[in-house]
Amino acid sequence: MKHTVLVTGSSRGIGAGIARRFAKEGHRVAIHYREREDAARALLNELVQAGHSVMLVQGDIRDEAQAREIVSRVRAQFGFVDILVNNAGIALPTQLVTDTSLGDWNRVLETNVTGMHLMTNAVLPEMISQKRGTIVNISSMWGVTGGSCEVAYSASKAAIIGYTKALAKEVAPSGVRVNCVAPGFVLTDMTSAFPEEVIRDICEETPLLRAGTPEDIASAVLFLASEESSFMTGQVLCVDGGRCI
Repeated sequence: MKHTVLVTGSSRGIGAGIARRFAKEGHRVAIHYREREDAARALLNELVQAGHSVMLVQGDIRDEAQAREIVSRVRAQFGFVDILVNNAGIALPTQLVTDTSLGDWNRVLETNVTGMHLMTNAVLPEMISQKRGTIVNISSMWGVTGGSCEVAYSASKAAIIGYTKALAKEVAPSGVRVNCVAPGFVLTDMTSAFPEEVIRDICEETPLLRAGTPEDIASAVLFLASEESSFMTGQVLCVDGGRCI
């Protein structure tokens, strides 16, 4: 059975990899973006030309009215949202916590945590009423272990894990599953710009001796959203090459 999948922050990087994988599996995919319309439209065109059923939806997930409108537009075109992937997130440049302004702290928490919550609340009522649906939240290995000089980001990603576990217990009796993926270092258009020696050092610190790819994360998300994981909820799947062992 093919589903409607909404992937937030899917114009590039991990989000684009997730959207691409679900589309190739034959699902109806809503590609969400806030600002990067060119990148989102390029992905849309790529997938449409390959014969996949996709749409674009723009909006700021930090705003409750816009979050609801995003979901409403997806429903209008594709119907019931079977799967929500809360991928949208931001990080700050590596810095000491004492150098992190309140404005930057709030911006990270509003996007990574509040945005996830507002999108979840926008899809949950219908999922609960129909007693079906799957939510997959994207955290990070820093949400599991904490990252030095990444305090705001680590705090937000740890909050995602706590949110996932609590919500999973709350909605499980209604037939809705909530799980989480915690990626390690993943090569994207953003991280590939890191100096070669930095990437090499990260890979050497990873037991599997390589960086991850968006496809690695997409495979884990697809599994958690599928019937193959129908007896799993409230779980955190670390896809990090062994960094969190």
